[in-house]
Amino acid sequence: MNDTIETILNHRSIRKFTDKTLTREQIETIIQAAQQASTSSYMMAYSIIGVTDSDKKKELADITGQAYVQHNGHLLIFCADLHHSTVKATESDYQNMLPNLENSEHFLVASVDAALAAQNAAISAESLGLGICFIGSIRNHLKRVDELLHLPNHVIPLFGMVIGEPAHQPEQKPRFPLHAVYFENGYKEHAQSIEAFDQTLQAYYHDRTTNARLDSWSDQMIRKFSVPKRMDVTDLIQSKGFNKR
Repeated sequence: MNDTIETILNHRSIRKFTDKTLTREQIETIIQAAQQASTSSYMMAYSIIGVTDSDKKKELADITGQAYVQHNGHLLIFCADLHHSTVKATESDYQNMLPNLENSEHFLVASVDAALAAQNAAISAESLGLGICFIGSIRNHLKRVDELLHLPNHVIPLFGMVIGEPAHQPEQKPRFPLHAVYFENGYKEHAQSIEAFDQTLQAYYHDRTTNARLDSWSDQMIRKFSVPKRMDVTDLIQSKGFNKR
C-alpha cells in the first residue's frame, strides 16, 4: 500500500482545529491539486471561494450551526460555475447558449466537476497533515450564502470545506462493506448487507468515546427522509439559471 492510499483510507472528519491558519503556500498547493481533478469536456465548471473575512465566517457559522466553520485554518466554498463559459460571449452567443446553461445535464456536470475538485483538495490537505470537514449545511440558507459571496448568475454555492491543523483525532466512522456499493454487471439488491452494516454501526455508536448512543444507519436515513428539508434550494438553483429545463 502506498502513501496516497493510506491517506485516503485514514480519512475522518475533523471538527476541532488549532488557531493556526494555513500558509499561502499550503492554500495554493491545495487549490492547485483541486484544479488537477478530472473535468467534463474541459469545462472546469466550478469556482472556489476562500473565506478569510471574520464577519463572513461568523455569519456562515451561524447559518450552518457549526462553530468550526468560524474557527479553523481556512474555509473554502465550492461552487458550480457556468459563468466562466459566458464571459466572452456576445448577447447573441449567450441566447444560443442559454438552453444548455439552464438544463439539468450541465447542472450535473458543474456539480460533479466541483465535487471532483473538492475531493482532490481534501486528499491534498490530508497529505499535508491537515484535517478537513465538508460543510453541506451552507444550504440551510443558500440564498444568503449566495448574497454574502456576491455570486453572479450561473454560479451557485454547493458546499463548504473547513481545513486546519487538527485539535483532536476522532474515531473513524465505519463505511458500507464493499458488496453494498460495488456490483458487477448490474444493480443487486443487498438488504442483508445493509442489515449487517446497521449492526456494525450500532456497535460503533455504543463503544465510541464521545457521544455514545443507540442508533443505526437505516434508522438515521428513515428519520432524515421523513422530514422535509431545505425545500427552498430548488428555487434558488433555478433563479441562478441552473436546472430549469
